[in-house]
Amino acid sequence: VTILMSDRGIPATLRHMHGFGSHTFKWVNAEGAAVWVKYHFKTEQGVKNMDVDLAAKIAGERPDYHTEDLFNAIDKGDFPAWRLDADTYRFDPFDVTKVWSQKDYPLIEVGRMVLDRNPENYFAEVEQATFSPGSFVPGIEASPDKMLQGRLFAYADAHRYRVGANHNQLPINRPIAEVNNNQRDG
Repeated sequence: VTILMSDRGIPATLRHMHGFGSHTFKWVNAEGAAVWVKYHFKTEQGVKNMDVDLAAKIAGERPDYHTEDLFNAIDKGDFPAWRLDADTYRFDPFDVTKVWSQKDYPLIEVGRMVLDRNPENYFAEVEQATFSPGSFVPGIEASPDKMLQGRLFAYADAHRYRVGANHNQLPINRPIAEVNNNQRDG
C-alpha cells in the first residue's frame, strides 16, 4: 500500500527508508502453535529524506538515482541492512488497509536483511527475478487475507507471462536446497 500526501517525506535513498509489508502471514512453530504477523523492515542507516525541489531535479536528470546509490553503497562495502520486526494483533489482521497499533503490540525483532553484493549479471539476477507470496519457507503460511489469497494465484501467472513457463527453474528463482530431477539439461 503506497502512502501518499503524508509528512513522511521523499526518501533520500532506498537505504534510508523503512519497509512495511501489507499482508498478514501465519507463523507456525515446531509445536504447531500459530500467530499472525506483519513485517516491518526498519532501516539501520537512519531515515533520510530530500527536499521536493531536489527530488524533482533528480527525477528529471537521473531517473535511476536510487538504484545507482544502492549499487554504489554495496560496491563500496557499505552494506545496507534492515531489522526485521514482526507484529501480531488481536482483530482483523487480514485487511491490508489497516495499521496495527504498536502501542498495543510492540514490534519484536526477529532478524536482519543485509544487502551484501551487487548483481553480476543484471538481466539474469534482476530482470528475470520473480517474487511470489506463495513461495513459503517452513513455518510461514498464508493467511485469510483476501488480497494475499488473490496474489497467491496471480503472481505465478504474471511470472509465466513476463519471464516464461520455466521461471521457477532459473538459477535466481530456484530454492537453494533444490531437488534435481534431471528432466532438464541432462
